[in-house]
Amino acid sequence: MRFLLSTWIDNWRAPPPNPARVKWLAEWDYAHRGLHSPGTPENSASAFAEAIGRGMGIECDVQRTSDGGAVVFHDWELDRLTDEQGPVERLTVAELGAIPLRQNGDRIPSLERLLEQVGGRVPLLIEIKSKRDKRARPLCLAVRRALEGYRGHHAVMSFDPRVVRWFAVHSPRTVRGLVVTEEGSKGFRGTVRRRLAMWNCKPDFLAYDVRDLPSTFAAAQRKRGLPLLTWTVRDMASAQVAFDHTDAPILEGEVAQ
Repeated sequence: MRFLLSTWIDNWRAPPPNPARVKWLAEWDYAHRGLHSPGTPENSASAFAEAIGRGMGIECDVQRTSDGGAVVFHDWELDRLTDEQGPVERLTVAELGAIPLRQNGDRIPSLERLLEQVGGRVPLLIEIKSKRDKRARPLCLAVRRALEGYRGHHAVMSFDPRVVRWFAVHSPRTVRGLVVTEEGSKGFRGTVRRRLAMWNCKPDFLAYDVRDLPSTFAAAQRKRGLPLLTWTVRDMASAQVAFDHTDAPILEGEVAQ
């Protein structure tokens, strides 16, 4: 009875998507930050070209620049992946686009440049990175502007429910996902927080930390029609977990080759 009641409330507060709208999510394996390896840096044009060549979908990270653009880069700071230092958000799209990545000299791509490179050949999962102490709307707007007119399969996703809710309200045709990690909060309070976040942002799918699977919460959402993706699958053991409990993996390392 408790399960039926929670499912009824979930369906009311966060209805599952039209299956035809999201079915493509389960039809691909995804390369985490592109198909990167030594000499081919993450979130680079070369890593994306490798994924396209292997027929894999692409997961990437985007964050906001000082001039309100969206650039494809994971870290908040430039230090790990380039010879520059300091926050990404202090530079413009053009300034970032002139910075070479340390391993092979590829430049930091804008989201527009990535979309042009992919051209609809493989699907894109665009993780929108946000800081809880800053407004999410400007980056959401930048991503929506970049996506205008793009016809390839794509989805946005974020750990931040504010981002997912923004797309639910302002760009409802964009497929949107909530990224979830339980991080030791597997008990009642953690489940309540996850459920409240889901009700608030109304995602079309979940992207779940593979370390938290199997998960009763994730399984319940998958059963009622939300596709379940999982990250980051780096070995055969987690690949088996992904196969057994989810619809598609986000892969990295040898298991992605």
